[in-house]
Amino acid sequence: MSAEGSKKAIVAALLANAGIAVAKFAGWAITGSSSMLAEAVHSVADTSNQGLLLFGQHRARKEANQLHPFGYGRSRYFYSFVVALVLFSLGSLFALYEGYEKIKHPHDLESPMVAVIILVVAVGLESYSFATAFRESKPLKGDVSWWRFIRTSRNPELPVVLMEDTGALIGLVLALSGVGLATITGDPIWDAIGTLCIGVLLGVIAIILIVEMQSALIGEGATESDERAIRETLGAAPGIERIIHMKTQYLGPDEMLVAAKIAITPGSSALELAAAIDAAEASVRERVPVARVIYLEPDIDRGPGA
Repeated sequence: MSAEGSKKAIVAALLANAGIAVAKFAGWAITGSSSMLAEAVHSVADTSNQGLLLFGQHRARKEANQLHPFGYGRSRYFYSFVVALVLFSLGSLFALYEGYEKIKHPHDLESPMVAVIILVVAVGLESYSFATAFRESKPLKGDVSWWRFIRTSRNPELPVVLMEDTGALIGLVLALSGVGLATITGDPIWDAIGTLCIGVLLGVIAIILIVEMQSALIGEGATESDERAIRETLGAAPGIERIIHMKTQYLGPDEMLVAAKIAITPGSSALELAAAIDAAEASVRERVPVARVIYLEPDIDRGPGA
């Protein structure tokens, strides 16, 4: 999917999280709930994260230059990595600290129904954001599981938004549980426990995203299906006997580098060789559109039986 699908999901998440953050801070000011404060900071982190993802997409559109001859496509990976760090530091660590403080110094909730109403509204807004990310991700996911999609997708923003929204919805359930149990039992310790659970949840999500984005930043090759398609296409191209070796790497979510040494038909003239390479490149791009940068090095097959 192009960056447009990602952008739609990001904008939906940004608008939802900005509205939710304002409502949660108002709820915290009224009730004094630590779960509500943790969720408010979580929403602020998510809102800033959407801004970073949009900025990353903007940076990725810069034209290639002498310093960056392959362009700025990996900016999207970098800012997605920053998002994971923000989610971990601002979201998870703050929630853990706030929960710990509330356990040491319990504080009775005031107007807990206000917190419940705000959290229920937040669930509705977050569900809208999640539904948008789900809808935009589905064509990319294909037949694989959602977990496999998050692990293998070369589009960084959609997995980030999906994980954020999933964490936000679970976090809201935890906050509702904490506030509800504190109200029913009259013991504010449940609100603090809910806050600690939110911190652990955000920490787990952040670590998953950090690992995945770090891998993308270092440089990932083609997916199994794309590599198989490229090999089949080159192997069947006229004038090419076989692939001696091949390497691929994503330069950005929408651009992949393909470099291969190919065994050519003996006796081919320079014109025939050039035509064969041009035709092979065109065939690869037609079958795997993301393979935009292709370098084919012709050689004589010196392998066994050649």
